[in-house]
Amino acid sequence: MSQIIRKHIEFYGWVQGVGFRYRANHAASAWGCTGWVRNEWDGSVSMEIQGTEEAIDQVILAIERGTFVKIENMRSWQIPVDEDEYFFRME
Repeated sequence: MSQIIRKHIEFYGWVQGVGFRYRANHAASAWGCTGWVRNEWDGSVSMEIQGTEEAIDQVILAIERGTFVKIENMRSWQIPVDEDEYFFRME
């Protein structure tokens, strides 16, 4: 069984007003990930996502396939797992 990890990810580019958060929510649920996604004041999108490395990668790939989404840059780092989180939400 693969290890569950949690990442904080910041996305930059054409990421607001293009269905990014809805696509993230749908893909995270489909891949069994938990966490949250939200728009930031500077036009970026922040996400904390928890799941296997493969599931997290698949969620990001699904977001990138969005018709109008264009991720130009992404910062990511691993953070502690939240044992009491059971779903993915949009903030």
